[in-house]
This record gives sequence, structure tokens and C-alpha cells, in this order.
Amino acid sequence: MPLLTKEQILKQDDLKSEIVKVPEWGGEVRVCVMSGFARDRFEAGITGKNGGANMSNIRAKLAAATIVDEDGKLVFDEADIVKLGNKSCAALDRIFAASQRLNLI
Repeated sequence: MPLLTKEQILKQDDLKSEIVKVPEWGGEVRVCVMSGFARDRFEAGITGKNGGANMSNIRAKLAAATIVDEDGKLVFDEADIVKLGNKSCAALDRIFAASQRLNLI
């Protein structure tokens, strides 16, 4: 394989997404690959005391970090995570699984 140049790397559209059916919500959502910056922010947000992982509401946290609209903009922000965590665990599990697979988590 050839070595890539800076320009070649930066012009690549590598933030893929996929549609996930969520029958509990009556439709579909778009789940995306996080950027490196977004992944670091997500991981910082789940780091608990003493450096361990804080798994509390992890499904909603990952869903909020990866559900995007048609323009690729996040649908949810940090203020929505608790409300999102109170939604169906079946729906959140489906989104969580897709997010884990796409983001190699």
C-alpha cells in the first residue's frame, strides 16, 4: 500500500453511518462513527473515580454520542442523556450494539 499524504488523509470521508430500525420508537435512527475528538470526549465522560469506567447509563451516553441527523449533526446533547436513558432498553440495546460495532468499542 502507498503512504498517504496529509491532503489525502484529510479529504477522506471516513465517518460512516448506518440506519438502525427502532420499532419501539416507530422509526429509524442514523448511527455514526465518532471522530477521534468525539471518541475522546465520550471516553472522558465515562471515566469514573480512580480511572475506572463509570458504566452508569452507558447505553444512553453512547447513543447520544452516535445518533446523528441527515446532516451528520448530533441529535442529542449531554442534557438529554438522562431522559434518553429512561427510554426502552430494547431500543437502546439495538442502538448500543450498532454503535459498538461501528466504533470498534
